[in-house]
Amino acid sequence: MRKYLRIMTISLLAVFFFTACIKDLDKFPANDKTKQDVYADAAGYKMALAKVYGTMILSGNQGPAGQGDIDGLDEGQYADFLRNFFNHQELPTDEAHCIWNDPGVPELNNINFVPTCGFTIGLYDKSLLQIMYANDFLRNCTEEELVSHNLSEAEKTEIGYYAAEARFLRAFQYWVLIDCFGNPPFFTEEDNLGELPRQTNRSELFDYVEAELLDLVNNNLLKEVRTNEYGRVDKAAAYALLARLYLNANVYKSPVGSPGNDVQYYTNAITYANKVIEAGYSIKQGKYEHLFLNDNDKNNPEVIFSINYDGSRSQGYGGITFLINASSNGNYQTTYHNTLLHYGTFVNANWAGYRLRGNFYEKFPSNDERRLFIGSNLYMGDNPTNYEYGMATYKYRNIPSTLTLAKCDEVLACREDTNCTGVKVFGNHVTGEFVDNDFPLFRLAEIYLIYAEAIKRGGSGGNEATAIGYLNELRSRAGLNNISSYDLNYILDERGRELYWECHRRTDLVRYNQFTTGSYLWEWKGGVKNGQALDAHFNIYPIPSQDLQANTNLKQNPGY
Repeated sequence: MRKYLRIMTISLLAVFFFTACIKDLDKFPANDKTKQDVYADAAGYKMALAKVYGTMILSGNQGPAGQGDIDGLDEGQYADFLRNFFNHQELPTDEAHCIWNDPGVPELNNINFVPTCGFTIGLYDKSLLQIMYANDFLRNCTEEELVSHNLSEAEKTEIGYYAAEARFLRAFQYWVLIDCFGNPPFFTEEDNLGELPRQTNRSELFDYVEAELLDLVNNNLLKEVRTNEYGRVDKAAAYALLARLYLNANVYKSPVGSPGNDVQYYTNAITYANKVIEAGYSIKQGKYEHLFLNDNDKNNPEVIFSINYDGSRSQGYGGITFLINASSNGNYQTTYHNTLLHYGTFVNANWAGYRLRGNFYEKFPSNDERRLFIGSNLYMGDNPTNYEYGMATYKYRNIPSTLTLAKCDEVLACREDTNCTGVKVFGNHVTGEFVDNDFPLFRLAEIYLIYAEAIKRGGSGGNEATAIGYLNELRSRAGLNNISSYDLNYILDERGRELYWECHRRTDLVRYNQFTTGSYLWEWKGGVKNGQALDAHFNIYPIPSQDLQANTNLKQNPGY
């Protein structure tokens, strides 16, 4: 069934008791569902699993706003997972800059992180919320619980796969917390409800996530690769997360700002990259830009696991609706119409806020087909709050890959004609306010790049000639000539060119020890026009102040 999990959005039984990551119970919306209602049969289990997935897709139970998952977080700004994750992974880097002066934006732009930032609170809360939902789901997947519901053996087997998926989603969010916050609170379904979670540390949490993922794949708890419904995880997603985890292990297992160099982690990254590569995925042929348009759920052999959106069924002001509108501008849609066709949104559109910094733009050869940028002023210069300075991207648009200029003009003309009865939008939503694009959390191109980097860092289990072949597949799709050799600096730049605006850049710069140091400066890094080095404690974010006040087990990250 197409995008099943994007349409199954129910109000999951509010978890019985939870404190620490959220200050108190009244931060959660009221819920009239009981445990007996939700887990009455196998169908109820599937809908409850959909809520665990849906925490990454939606900001609440109603859409686009009005019944937020977490009271006190504005659903338009701070309550969406992808919007918050993007802001933390991209805004402080050379890949993005926001001209708005909303609370929290300047701090992220300028790498001046504070524990009261709404975006930081939002990311932290949403990650812990999905963990909380996963824990509650798993409490209801024990053998004792399943027997009490008189489920068939086949149904219990399927629910076993659901439980493994919930464990993966929990592991993914713990990876987000490892990467962004380092030392978050830790709790599983085994912990006593009502007790304040203890604080873990980065190294310990790495070991937990690693062990969880290895258990899921080594004991065949997840479905085999490419056998699950679209939108649900299988073994390949766990292999991909393991490869990413191991690539960054020397950051997570070392003091902040001082990455280690244990080559065994790179060997492990190669091992799990190979498992993904051998699973039957392939680089999507044709145009790079088609990977990110609103029909990217079709004929796409490259995406391993994605966050799935549907403009008529999963509405919110985050996700790819945000990514499209944040970078679009009405005047640009006219000026560059023949290039970008249209951003594909019409109502509450063209927010005109997010730009690229000039240093990043210059990493692209002029004939690189991944250079999906428009604008007339490459650098922001003295104008970091003016949309006309810096370049905009049209990587994400709510249009199909089959759209032609003529068909686009036909739709736009129909919108201007009150008597026209033809198509007036490019997606599923009747007014064109919300979009249908899926966001790739893991795709094969990243796995190729992990393999190539891990080889150069000394990992074994692969070879450089194979890595060059993978890199040339990406270059070929981008319209570029083959290379015959590469170094680590090439990989960092190539990851930028291939994966920009996909929530990787901050993690990459930290791994290369370039995020806070003076080894790489970009415009307005650290709030200074020509860039500046910063203290290493900014390599992770602060624990939000509200959680420190609510949970006496927690201590703030050093430097904050």
